[in-house]
Amino acid sequence: MSSGGEIGEVAIAEPDPRILAVFNEATGPLRARDVSEALDHELLRKNIEGTRAKLKRLAKPDILTEADTGSFTRKQ
Repeated sequence: MSSGGEIGEVAIAEPDPRILAVFNEATGPLRARDVSEALDHELLRKNIEGTRAKLKRLAKPDILTEADTGSFTRKQ
């Protein structure tokens, strides 16, 4: 039986342009807290963790790179 999709297919969502804008203006690596603050999110753990998850997802298709554990930069 077919489920309508290919096994192993992964849908890659378009990156959030606000996150990319933060990295375009950055002069060095950013942490999830820095990005959350730049996006005017309330600095609650759940918001920072949500941002960290988004940054990790952007590192998989090589949009961002994890420079050091928890620090991200725009892929050159």
